Amino acid sequence: MTGTLTGKTALVTGSTSGIGLAYAKAFAAQGANVVINGFGDAAAIETERQGLEATSGAKAIYSGHDLTKVDEIEGMMRQAAEAFGGVDILVNNAGVQHVAPVEDFPVDKWNLIIALNLTAAFHTTRLAVPHMKEKKWGRIIQTASAHSLVASPFKSAYVTAKHGLAGFTKTIALELATFGVTANCISPGYVWTPLVEGQIPDTMKARGLTREQVINDVLLESQPTKQFVTPEQVAGIALFLCSDAAVNITGANISVDGGWTAG
Repeated sequence: MTGTLTGKTALVTGSTSGIGLAYAKAFAAQGANVVINGFGDAAAIETERQGLEATSGAKAIYSGHDLTKVDEIEGMMRQAAEAFGGVDILVNNAGVQHVAPVEDFPVDKWNLIIALNLTAAFHTTRLAVPHMKEKKWGRIIQTASAHSLVASPFKSAYVTAKHGLAGFTKTIALELATFGVTANCISPGYVWTPLVEGQIPDTMKARGLTREQVINDVLLESQPTKQFVTPEQVAGIALFLCSDAAVNITGANISVDGGWTAG
């Protein structure tokens, strides 16, 4: 097929499910080559990979590299360069969450969250930028969060990582402004994904609530629309940021949070 992204290559971290997979499907639907990354059932991942190729008429490859390790990130970026020459659209989406009071927050969980949610984005970006500069075209998109703008209790590592990601994005947007490369954050509110579902038990424990109370009184309490954001809505913003209409949008933090951060 021929689409608006035909001939481009998109790499999306954390893309075997949830928001990341929605990004990959959106880019494939516009003809892009896609590199997906993450963990999960091998057969299910292969099914998704084949589906991306069927949609795009281009190529899709899977990287199982562990993004908490610098050498693994470098291996993933080499894999993309060898397959496609480089990455034109980089989406730093991989993330992990843990919910606990700061005095009880496990040090290993803090280190993991900072490594995957923030430091990995630095490494993928530094390795992707030379190709983008050479091509005089590139799009760097971060899945930030409403937590890049506001805080919630019991999420010290996640809020820290997402605030850092927003600052990092502003910095690289300024550095790349004259090279045809934009860098932006998309900051969703609560999206119904495995990441959100997985934090419900921890929140139940931390706050002494039932599952239903966590969903209605904690998660959706912050979103005036009282609706979860969908992965497809987030992916639609990413497609727009890759379009010609968005060429002068850089360093922005776009909220998709049902009005959460309006208050």
